[in-house]
Amino acid sequence: MITRDIFKPILDSLNTAIVLVDSNLLLHYMNPAAEVLLSVSFDRSAGEPITHFFHEATETVKQLKQAVIQSNHYTKRHTEWQLLSGGHITVDYTVTPFGEKEGLILEIQPINRLLRISREEMLNTSHETTRNLVRGMAHEIKNPLGGIRGAAQLLARELPDSGLQEYTNIIIDEADRLRNLVDRMLGPNQLPRHNQLNIHEVLERVATIIHAESKDAITLIRDYDPSIPNILGDKELLIQALLNIVRNAMQSLLESSTPKGVIRLKTRIQRQFTIGRKHYPLVCRIDVLDNGPGIPARMIENIFYPMISGRAEGTGLGLTISQHLIHQHNGLIECQSEPGQTRFTLYLPMDKSHAEI
Repeated sequence: MITRDIFKPILDSLNTAIVLVDSNLLLHYMNPAAEVLLSVSFDRSAGEPITHFFHEATETVKQLKQAVIQSNHYTKRHTEWQLLSGGHITVDYTVTPFGEKEGLILEIQPINRLLRISREEMLNTSHETTRNLVRGMAHEIKNPLGGIRGAAQLLARELPDSGLQEYTNIIIDEADRLRNLVDRMLGPNQLPRHNQLNIHEVLERVATIIHAESKDAITLIRDYDPSIPNILGDKELLIQALLNIVRNAMQSLLESSTPKGVIRLKTRIQRQFTIGRKHYPLVCRIDVLDNGPGIPARMIENIFYPMISGRAEGTGLGLTISQHLIHQHNGLIECQSEPGQTRFTLYLPMDKSHAEI
């Protein structure tokens, strides 16, 4: 036997996922942490090939068999596993021979959470740096714009020919346009006023606006979880954040002439979720999905930066503002995109009093 009864209580108490397989790579033991990670029950899976529970792009079986035959151990990092349950996880794992070619011990450490924390911290740092840069540039731009506009107004009063005022009006209008653009780059300057609100009221307001703007050219599907309780937030700021995202989806569908364009608004409760380095027992998850052409792979990592847009007429400010507004609610925005489906997911922490729901 590979395991000993004396070791089982110790292995069962570990947070690290431990899997033991025999020389034929058949499952001999897994601790509770491994059961949770792989979404399988050991009692129902004992004796099954270990590779039945996950799929890796590389030649996993060959490598495991060589480890048994040659009694050598190895470690693989940042490895993508597709699970039997259909999900995907990123793991570091170490394979160690056990006994005299008796089998192998797999120590598996999921790193999805660590990668998410690292990605969020990098995004937040970049976002804060960008905002500081934009604020500095905005003030440098707005000061001379005020002077140019004032000078154009004075010049208009002194012109002998009123027909020449067309040119001063152009100067004034363009100065106003640039000032408005700078204000949009800075985003809303008021602090959020948090009150109890129903997230579906926010989504219905957004849906009403999109329905009017699209003139029935887009199908809106509501997929709401009515059990979601009220959350704390600023209703107007959340409407703006979601409207920017849904409007982007609508414009993408209309400009690409996607037949039967569909936008789905979906809400769910998600338990035990980490945003940054803070763990929340309960968050409200909002998905905005569309069946448009998708976001180009070269842009997907930069879409939340200002002035990044895949549209000829886009300013590239909508997603930047949305990210800032959701960040003000201690939330998070994620994006996944491929041709035929783009998904923006918003996570908003819920009050701890709802954790027992």
